[in-house]
Amino acid sequence: MGVESLIVFLIIGAIAGWLAGLIVKGFGFGLIGNIVVGIVGAFIAGWLFPALGISLGTGIVASIIHAAIGAIILLVLIRLVKQA
Repeated sequence: MGVESLIVFLIIGAIAGWLAGLIVKGFGFGLIGNIVVGIVGAFIAGWLFPALGISLGTGIVASIIHAAIGAIILLVLIRLVKQA
């Protein structure tokens, strides 16, 4: 993995975490937190979507949407655990 790939990976994670934070109200983690939430969300969606037979395509926009959906799932699960 080159430096450019790592930078793109971090940018996609940051954007996805930020979008998820906007959609799931009450969660603001800052830049580092958004990157972590976005990356973990990408891993969740990367595991879940193929199991469900869902494909969003390729490209950076599809990757951001993919990671954001996973991050939203993560934040909703965190909210459910906190309420329990």
